[in-house]
Amino acid sequence: MKLMTFTHLGETRVGVAVREGVVDLRAVAPGLPSEMSALLGAGEGALDEVRSAADAQSQLLSLSEVEVQSPVLRPPKILAVGLNYADHIAETGMDKPKYPMIFNKQSTSAHPPRAPFHLPRASSRLDYEGELGVVIGRPCRHVPKERAHEVIAGYTVVNDVSVRDWQVRVPTMTMGKSFDTHCPMGPWIVTPDEVPNPHDLELQTWVNGELRQHSNTKHLIFDCFTLIEHLSTAFTLEPGDVIATGTPSGVGIGFDPKRFLVAGDVVRIAIAGIGEIEAAVVEEPDATARIG
Repeated sequence: MKLMTFTHLGETRVGVAVREGVVDLRAVAPGLPSEMSALLGAGEGALDEVRSAADAQSQLLSLSEVEVQSPVLRPPKILAVGLNYADHIAETGMDKPKYPMIFNKQSTSAHPPRAPFHLPRASSRLDYEGELGVVIGRPCRHVPKERAHEVIAGYTVVNDVSVRDWQVRVPTMTMGKSFDTHCPMGPWIVTPDEVPNPHDLELQTWVNGELRQHSNTKHLIFDCFTLIEHLSTAFTLEPGDVIATGTPSGVGIGFDPKRFLVAGDVVRIAIAGIGEIEAAVVEEPDATARIG
């Protein structure tokens, strides 16, 4: 299944993307939660009901008449991994980490997959990072690697947008990774039954039609299951949490001279079997400044 969040006629809710369009779950299964984290947290019984509704394919909306949102509007946690592809480590000139290099992106950075994201007023060193995202489907703690697949709701495409000068100011990297709009993701969550092997997926990133990143998740240093084992050692993972698994080489900062994004650039990221996201860069609007 392809679980998605969408807005139609001013109302935002969850649905299932099918070839013919979007199954509106509010119409066919009104008893189910209409927010993604709550739906995932409702358990297998709820997802079985979703599958039945998707198979029936009634109450279809056209993709062209809905606005596709981030699959999880406000993830409880967005956890990301630095230096998780050898070729990306090489282009940064840094050492291979002994343990997963974990940082967080604030939940307010979550952004729709096709909506423009901001060139911040605070910096011009804006970069892209195409990544496979893992979405957690059930509360879990101390998950052994061999059972990690049991807690995964599905997979999505993530652009770990980065403000490079802010990123390197302090070791945690949180500020440079957490600007509003800087975690476009989607267009949906593809459930594991449709992803036989998450560690053999082609990943590509284009900027203005130029292929910049081309790799495969088989090159991850710490794979999806290892990351879940590692993270759940310290804290509970919750339904709707997103793990961005790291990016391969080809990011803007890896070029000489650097190739940072500017307003008007269009970034497209595709992962085979998952989908693609595409959005333009725009100057941060004045309206983002507010108090209250």
